Amino acid sequence: MPLIKPFAGLRPVPERAEEVVAPPYDVLNSAEARERAAGRPWSFLHISKAEIDLAEDIDPYDPTVYEKSAENLQKMLDEGILIRDEKPCYYVYRLIMDGHSQVGLVAAASVADYDTNRVRKHEFTRPAKEDDRVRQIEALNAQTGPVLLAYKSQADMDAILEETTKQAPLVDETADDGVQHTFWLIDDDANIEKISAGFEAMNAIYIADGHHRSASASRVAKTHVANGGPDDGDQNSDYFLSVIYPHNQMNILDYNRVIKDLNGLSQDEVVAKVKASFTVSEEAEAVRPASATEFGMYMDGQWYRLNINPELVPNDPVASLDVSLLADNLVEPILGIADQRTDTRIDFVGGIRGLGELEKRVDSGEMAIAFSLFPTSMEALMAVADAGEVMPPKSTWFEPKLADGLISHVLD
Repeated sequence: MPLIKPFAGLRPVPERAEEVVAPPYDVLNSAEARERAAGRPWSFLHISKAEIDLAEDIDPYDPTVYEKSAENLQKMLDEGILIRDEKPCYYVYRLIMDGHSQVGLVAAASVADYDTNRVRKHEFTRPAKEDDRVRQIEALNAQTGPVLLAYKSQADMDAILEETTKQAPLVDETADDGVQHTFWLIDDDANIEKISAGFEAMNAIYIADGHHRSASASRVAKTHVANGGPDDGDQNSDYFLSVIYPHNQMNILDYNRVIKDLNGLSQDEVVAKVKASFTVSEEAEAVRPASATEFGMYMDGQWYRLNINPELVPNDPVASLDVSLLADNLVEPILGIADQRTDTRIDFVGGIRGLGELEKRVDSGEMAIAFSLFPTSMEALMAVADAGEVMPPKSTWFEPKLADGLISHVLD
């Protein structure tokens, strides 16, 4: 079966899109979602985080939450807020944030190719988060949260997407965070065939963000077959909702670290130990690393610039990542944190919050030390995925985020 295919999308009628489009479900907690959806009865948060319409103390994973989500979806269908296209189409989704623009293809991506790693992964998933997305998909009979994918930029594919943006869009909305979301329809057969053929010629596409959503889609597809559904690989449930951008348009921000204590060491002792593996200089301003293998370190009101000794950078796609170099040469041997997935002494701060957030958390006494990192590159991510390896936790922070509610993929 093909790597990607067009689909009949479920989307808001253009004149109601502004009322519907919402932040992705996993960037807001329940209280934040309740506040964002207040006075907005058609916000997609009523579907993606339906606990906001139930008792404030309800468990977000309670079965009634998924039932409420399905009820809210049906209401939006009944009221004509959401419509479904009559024929399978592709769509183009442009994001603009702070002058950065990226133009991607909305498509249904193959579960079978996900299972065989042609849709390549770079993260582990957690069963509880997978279970949540499985229940949501099954309750709605639809995938509502797109997976962010990347393809190695190809001039012919890039050109089709860019040409589409010269047409009148279906939706053009600027969210309250300043991100512009613009959406076009590709329904002419010639371009649909060109796009399908172009992607079919690719060796692989890459998951950037959305490992739990893609893993849950794979589980749902297997369940459909186990329950007696067709096993021909061509059902809607055999594909998952995705937005695929050229790799050179993707925007990865730094993903920084803060740690609660110095592992029993003084500040001077930490600096002395760090000098065994890094060149260290004191800096008067916050340190934003200018390149890979450079780091910022902040303790007790003082910033330091760290550059790892070149001989410590291995020729390995995972071990050579900055997040690995920091972990293997400083965080574990000096600060005593061996497992960043489970150790409660470490926390992670997305670059969207700025270096001031690192200073704030250390200056408040909540944390003792902070580290700023250079953003992981898409080339590094793809190298890890091509090697069949897994990146360390919290290696990438993609911005801007895809919205929920612009498009959904119905499974019937």
